[in-house]
Amino acid sequence: MSFFADIKALILGFWTTLRHLGRRSATIQYPEEKRSPFPRFRARIVLTRDPDGEERCVACYLCSAACPVDCISMQSAERPNGRRYAAWFRINFSRCIFCGLCAEACPTMAIQMTPDYEICKRDVMDLVYEKEDLLIDGCGKDPDYNFYRHSGIGVVNPRGGNPDENPPLDVRSLLP
Repeated sequence: MSFFADIKALILGFWTTLRHLGRRSATIQYPEEKRSPFPRFRARIVLTRDPDGEERCVACYLCSAACPVDCISMQSAERPNGRRYAAWFRINFSRCIFCGLCAEACPTMAIQMTPDYEICKRDVMDLVYEKEDLLIDGCGKDPDYNFYRHSGIGVVNPRGGNPDENPPLDVRSLLP
């Protein structure tokens, strides 16, 4: 019985091969013709700016904590007006698996993924991108979002100074 099953499987395999022989090939001549990726395709990571032109990244380290391969590193700093920023930001694209977890974890939408899939270098050290290489001039996918104006952090208005906020409570007043 297994002899007939083996012959049937062999004939079915040959039939599949013969059926595909008559089809037109789907080869794309890559450097000249480029396939357009799907709209939700995630590839190269960029750092965006807010509508005021400032960096969106506040160096909260959530992206590096969410990264499963630990390819993101940064150092936080603070400006005299109280606004945080990344003094340096580094992504090692030779280790990155382009999963998008860093972009999902970013509360300020500073990290966004673009459909640029042509990241190829001969030297591995050329795949380590610094903040200057990653920063783009635009706002990315949401041009109206400004983290500091949206969150009401004291850089723009004092805490509780926005129309939809209450002033901060003194926690000692809650004690019995």
